[in-house]
Amino acid sequence: MIGTLVVAVAVAAVVVAGLILWLRTRRVVTTPAERAVHSALHTASLAAVPLRGGLTAESAGAAAPHLRVLTGAEGLGVADAEGVLLAWDGAHADLAETFAEAVRRALAGGRAVLVKGDGEGDQAARVVVVQPLVIEGNGLAGALGVAVGGPPGPGRLGALADVARYVCGQLELAELDASRARLDRAEVRALRAQISPHFIYNALNTVASFVRTDPDRARELILEFADFTRYSFRTAGEFTVLADELRNIERYLALERARFGDALQVRLQIAPEVLGVVLPFLALQPLVENAVRHGLAGRPGGGTVSIVADDAGTDCVISVEDDGMGMDPDLLRSGALDAVAAGPARADESAHVGLANVDDRLRAAFGNDYGLVVETAPGAGTKVSLRVPKFRAGIRA
Repeated sequence: MIGTLVVAVAVAAVVVAGLILWLRTRRVVTTPAERAVHSALHTASLAAVPLRGGLTAESAGAAAPHLRVLTGAEGLGVADAEGVLLAWDGAHADLAETFAEAVRRALAGGRAVLVKGDGEGDQAARVVVVQPLVIEGNGLAGALGVAVGGPPGPGRLGALADVARYVCGQLELAELDASRARLDRAEVRALRAQISPHFIYNALNTVASFVRTDPDRARELILEFADFTRYSFRTAGEFTVLADELRNIERYLALERARFGDALQVRLQIAPEVLGVVLPFLALQPLVENAVRHGLAGRPGGGTVSIVADDAGTDCVISVEDDGMGMDPDLLRSGALDAVAAGPARADESAHVGLANVDDRLRAAFGNDYGLVVETAPGAGTKVSLRVPKFRAGIRA
């Protein structure tokens, strides 16, 4: 019995040892070429991170060591579009004047330039090769150059050209990011301009009506109006959290309820766990304003606006619904979001509604799966829904 147990333990030990040996040896399955490709891709990714912020002294300094590894050069320099040296990495920093001259010629001619070092001995044998960085549609962004100890062969020249093209690609993406940010800011400014002037006029008239009859109420409404406008015209970023957006909508609804009284009923159903979800700034305001207008339009007894925010797994689903006159779905399918949203009788006032603006911003931020969804029919009210991911890398309030 004991002998059998000893044998079993010995066999188990051999199996475990064999398994450990197999696990150690199976890691080395890549060829030298595969490892070289992986290393080059990893180095390129390290260079891409700072370059996506644009070409500055800071980004050039962070990217230069990785770019030098990619080119295989002994020294590497990066200059801006004015020929100013932004960063140098590696050996041969004493070739700064030679590099500057090569950069000037490369930028002036829009082509690669090779310059031999001045002086005697080792310095005379050194060579500087500079490749201009040309961004399609934007012209010259700067120059990338290398310093080597002797005449560069075709392989090294080709590597420099390829790395320069890679840098240009990252700078193009940086410009695209900057352009998108500028567009986002412009769209937010346009949306602010589209806040209904009728609402502002009516809100002030409502406050004025309470000044004599109920001064305390008038004071409360003035504070609500001040906070509403302060939030709507803030300059801090293109995104906000749902809690802040809902708080501003509550101010808007307080002003509208003061105006309409019991004719406007509001129903809120908000899941607490989604209050921190990030969404485009002023994404809900146009939806609620539109619902108030159509929830009351054509209904002598008034109407109801419902705002619901639910937890849907990885997403948050928000809907704004009214029980007003509704709209024709065929017009919706034609893509005329803003014109439809104002209704047939008020299409001339549609400019302030901003539904298309919100739809575009949602899709730009989160993808085409996150646009507005409108459910409506004549006489059946309107429900506008949107989905927002609970988390999206790179997007924060």
